[in-house]
Amino acid sequence: MRIEFPKKLAFLFKPAPYKIAYGGREGTKSWGFASALLEKGTQESLRILCVRETQTSIAASVHQLLVDTIKRLQIEHLYRVQETTIFGTNGTEFIFAGLKHNVNNIKSLEGADIVWVEEAQTVSKDSWDTLLPTIRKENAEVWVSFNPKLATDDTYKRWVLNPPPGAIVVKIGWEDNRWLSGISKARIEHMKLTNPRDFRHIYGGECLSEVEGAIFGAEYKAALEGERIGSVPYNKAKPVVTVWDLGFNDPTAIWFLQAYDGWFNFIDYLESTDETTADYVVKLQSKGYMYDIDWVPHDSIDTITHHRLNGTADRSKSIEMLLREARRNVRVIPKLLITDQVNSARLFWNQCRFDAVKCADGLQALAHFQWDVREAKPEEIDPRAGKDDGKVRKGKEPVHNWASHASSAFMGASIAVKQPRNPPPPVAQHIEREVGFGWG
Repeated sequence: MRIEFPKKLAFLFKPAPYKIAYGGREGTKSWGFASALLEKGTQESLRILCVRETQTSIAASVHQLLVDTIKRLQIEHLYRVQETTIFGTNGTEFIFAGLKHNVNNIKSLEGADIVWVEEAQTVSKDSWDTLLPTIRKENAEVWVSFNPKLATDDTYKRWVLNPPPGAIVVKIGWEDNRWLSGISKARIEHMKLTNPRDFRHIYGGECLSEVEGAIFGAEYKAALEGERIGSVPYNKAKPVVTVWDLGFNDPTAIWFLQAYDGWFNFIDYLESTDETTADYVVKLQSKGYMYDIDWVPHDSIDTITHHRLNGTADRSKSIEMLLREARRNVRVIPKLLITDQVNSARLFWNQCRFDAVKCADGLQALAHFQWDVREAKPEEIDPRAGKDDGKVRKGKEPVHNWASHASSAFMGASIAVKQPRNPPPPVAQHIEREVGFGWG
């Protein structure tokens, strides 16, 4: 077999525990990884686990990319393609999974020789912390490919800013792709001239200061600059309030916060998929917090909308009813228009402090929460707006994606949770010393 690779991907054939390729589009990262894995799979029998953060079906995996690569390399005689797996004639096996939906199952997938994490920019801290300890086989390797989004994303910090010992980290882009088509070259050059900001991110692989149409971009930046994202330990003297966004095939998101001393202190965050209400009650109890109120969304009183969270065949009980039966102190968040929710949350941000470790996944979602945007028509661009980038909001609703659930719960918190009166200064100082906030 003779395969041509960009020089920058030669490291894929060198032994290393972690192999990371990042950069802009048209950099041959996915193509190169697929070709290299298929080639290595013909040389020895390997168990190769291919994962993404979210994979709702095999079509959302790299399965088709590998099938196309097998045909392009003309090695159909060396691989047997099945609907959900790919087998080599020598025993090599490709397995496909989503981290967010199957993270507990992946814990049991021991014996993987190579784990390829594709589109890793959206992988959460919790998913990385669950996946990596399962890779225990001697000389096993983790391959990571992604297009960066924000410098605050866990993947970028983990693999680019603070790579572990033994990691090979390579930035690769369109300029390293000598197979680039004429159409692609023309498109890239046009964007470089007409929209340098988008060019630097999309093709140059540079991180954005915030995502396009970021709803809480300014508030998130202010929290970072104000050192309100740091260490926020649990104060045993204060009750914990939880605020929920419900889902089953979609994630359920839960924020944990304590309100005192004039601050809303977010001490923890939980997100999971395909679990029942009883499962979440157990998870909450296992954290050992002293709880006050569980705030749930307005649709929690509907017995049909979230019936799969019920966990039983009885569809006559709503999630709110089930939580009450579990002796939880439940209240329902009033329903508001999305614009009112956003405005409430923007005001709320200035009073919030977040634990950077336990709230990492929730914070990443808040940073990526965005309005849908489109190219602006010439008459829609305000010539007085010096920073206008030629984009306008496409609709009145935010984009519904992986970042929506934590953000919905956070907006719910801004509506539901009330700040108690500040205690007298001596008491406030005593509590601050006792809790020991450490910012930065």
